[in-house]
Amino acid sequence: MKRRDFVKGAGPLVLGGAAAAGTLAAPAIAQERIEWNMVMPWPKGAPGVGVNAERFVQRVNEMSGGRLTIRLFAAGELVPPFDSFDAVQSGTADVVHGTPYYWVGKSKAFNYFTTLPFGLNAVELPAWLTYGGGQELWEEAYADFGIQPFYAGSSGVQAGGWFKNEINTWEDLQGLKIRMAGLGGEVMRRAGSVVVLLPPGEILPAMQSGAIDAAEWIGPWNDVAFGLQKVVKYYYVPAFHEPGPGLEISVNKAKFQALPADLQAIVRYAAAATAQDTTTDFTYHNIQAFRPLIDDYDVELRAFPDEIIKRLGGITMEVVAEIGETDDLTRKIHASFMDFAKKAADYQGAFEETMLRQRRLVWEG
Repeated sequence: MKRRDFVKGAGPLVLGGAAAAGTLAAPAIAQERIEWNMVMPWPKGAPGVGVNAERFVQRVNEMSGGRLTIRLFAAGELVPPFDSFDAVQSGTADVVHGTPYYWVGKSKAFNYFTTLPFGLNAVELPAWLTYGGGQELWEEAYADFGIQPFYAGSSGVQAGGWFKNEINTWEDLQGLKIRMAGLGGEVMRRAGSVVVLLPPGEILPAMQSGAIDAAEWIGPWNDVAFGLQKVVKYYYVPAFHEPGPGLEISVNKAKFQALPADLQAIVRYAAAATAQDTTTDFTYHNIQAFRPLIDDYDVELRAFPDEIIKRLGGITMEVVAEIGETDDLTRKIHASFMDFAKKAADYQGAFEETMLRQRRLVWEG
């Protein structure tokens, strides 16, 4: 056969094959147009938390080329703030941006994946999750609820909170009405305080009305954005209860597993990129906000007295030990976390703590 005849004969076959491929591909592409709803317990645009939830959504939408589109709902828009986990479990929503200790009514084991008082910091927690078996334990803890968790960054060490009156003695904690989340709240309750858990958007009104005497939120950047410095004078730092709390982007497991492999990878790596963004975002803006917060407002910086810290630490060890005996899975999580935390305290005491002290000598004299 002459080459010209071969090409002429092949033409219709090639075109026909392309047309057939196009006919077959169209339904497959259409089937991959997936829409998810994402909920969170914070307002849209909330520094650090709301903003980085939005960045995650943008990443997924862009990287998937529109094959996976996520719509973001702020606190109260689709479900109440603290119902976000339930919404993902039930399928009312598909993704939650939040923090595991908001859902400890489901399992006390969730505390370990946000923070423990005097526990892991913003570098140590993801180190444990990534290399110390923490991620696998987290997935096991969420398995009964049909949810796949991903780490989404940290605020870094938080502030101890805003107080209407100074905290000088143990007696000053007795009857104190304070908004405090997580195990820190349970520690304060056992110390004699009255603990109230409020959604972020309700903290300032509660302070203004006198419904609470003190409140912890996050740190300088967020606290200024929420206006807490305008109504309360004494700012206690750092937080004994949140040395490096972790955030999460967690997905309905059945929905996640139903995604094609490339879209699963996009969700996973978009969460990892968001974790990096979140921690650096908080670090940079807390540094920028700290000095103006002190200099531009009638704010007095305080630290909890060592004697109070020692007593709160003693209560913390009791609370954590009790939680660690809840069930077999929590016992396993507790053992892994505490083993790494003890090693981290030893290492960081020699390195990080000493470095920070030496740096202050140079920069502050």
